[in-house]
Amino acid sequence: MLIQNPILRGFNPDASIIRVGDDYYIATSTFEWFPGVLIHHSKDLVHWQPLTRPLDRVSQLDLRGVPSSGGVWAPSLSFDNGVFYLCFTNVVGRKGVYKDLHNYVVTASSIHGPWSDPVYLNSSGFDHFLFHDPDGSKWLFNMQWDFRKNKNRFAGIIMQEYSPSEGKLVGPVKLVTKGTSLGVTEGPMVYKKGDFYYLLVAEGGTGINHAATLMRSRSIGGPYEADPESPVLTTVGFPHHPLQKSGHGSLVETQNGEWYMAHICSRVLPDGSNLTPLGRETSIQKVRWTEDGWLRLESGDRLPQLQVQAPALPPHPFPAEPQRDHFDEEQLGIHWNTLRVPAEQSWLTLRERPGFLRLYGRESLYSWSRQSLVARRIQSFECEVETCVEFEPEAFTQMAGLILYYDESDHFYLHISYDEERGKHLAVVINDQGRYDESGAYVDIQDWERCYLKASIRYEKLQFYYSADGADWRPIGQELYMGVLADEYTGKLSFTGAFVGVCAQDLRGTMLHADFDYFDYRVESDRA
Repeated sequence: MLIQNPILRGFNPDASIIRVGDDYYIATSTFEWFPGVLIHHSKDLVHWQPLTRPLDRVSQLDLRGVPSSGGVWAPSLSFDNGVFYLCFTNVVGRKGVYKDLHNYVVTASSIHGPWSDPVYLNSSGFDHFLFHDPDGSKWLFNMQWDFRKNKNRFAGIIMQEYSPSEGKLVGPVKLVTKGTSLGVTEGPMVYKKGDFYYLLVAEGGTGINHAATLMRSRSIGGPYEADPESPVLTTVGFPHHPLQKSGHGSLVETQNGEWYMAHICSRVLPDGSNLTPLGRETSIQKVRWTEDGWLRLESGDRLPQLQVQAPALPPHPFPAEPQRDHFDEEQLGIHWNTLRVPAEQSWLTLRERPGFLRLYGRESLYSWSRQSLVARRIQSFECEVETCVEFEPEAFTQMAGLILYYDESDHFYLHISYDEERGKHLAVVINDQGRYDESGAYVDIQDWERCYLKASIRYEKLQFYYSADGADWRPIGQELYMGVLADEYTGKLSFTGAFVGVCAQDLRGTMLHADFDYFDYRVESDRA
């Protein structure tokens, strides 16, 4: 078998991979989306399925008011003596020179949970990794943030002992490395192999200079020497490679002694823009240890491969996921996410009208607090999404429909609304770098009980459609540019990726509801 990269498509960055028995798990970042952290499962490293969302209640994760691209950064998953550990950062402020963030660990005896309430760790930086030393001690590693003038913001990797019995960090804080000349040293992962402790770090930043660098020491506290042939993995110097931004690695050893590295990557639009609306994804590379104890990609160079030899394990595919969600369960499926707040019955329900998702309109798409928005990752450059909505607005302040969303500043919204001139109508709202606009196309749907909405994505091109019966589709508005929904658009420093879903607003505060009958996500092509 071959592993086809990326293995976790769409916004799934900062992979932390572990093996427990015959099962492999990867935890990825979720930022401002709730529930926090997404864990995928595999038995062969080829086939993966989303499994669980460990941070599923406000007592574990309070995201209300966190900025876009704040929230959960770089979780790390580990396992020791029958207990799963998950470290994560909640970034509550990220503008300017400061980073307001808080770091926690939660535990569970089963990967499915329930996961504990969080234990606070520190606030000195981000990208935390809890290493369980064979001698029984536990050590927390994280990058250190330095906001001072003329200082390196990425001030190196620090470590401190963690005491499970006391539920806190104890003893002195020690700087173990300042990184290499690549700079922007973060994402520490620690492993013990033979006589060495290995420190795998991300360097170069999460953009086109991203890389994975390996260091080692005979002592847990260092000093750590860098691999003289660093980095292990990068696409620097190869701007046309299909897996850009490769770095931030995490290692796993199979039952048969084979080694693999999960890592961040991004696929760019083919229009020459170098924009990545699918966000940062996860790939896997096969690696090998050299005779002198360093790590190399099996391919023989530093470039990630689209196809990788799978480990010698029995194939374990999962059932194909249905393209249509009929909303006939009592809870949302695992692909669905809400913005900052849990899916509570006060604003989202699958029970009041069985077979429908009912959303009660709340705050605007600019809100960091009480949005009524449900969305899933866009995972392919070629796909179609479709829904059917019943909504009876009475004012221009009431809206509901289909949204393609990056953040409050950049999104496209095909919605139903009402105004005194047009009555009940369809329109397309465009937010580009925070500038509100309307496409200029308005469709009268005054007598329609229900309205079918569709978005067709073909690489950089997005076209909205509407229908009265779900069969006769007509375009609305001009073709839109998907690059607007990319991390790098206009140089913004953001970290998520494009989502698609449904939402409702009621800026009068009366919480008018909209009913969505189903939601289709159809992949037309999944070429890397």
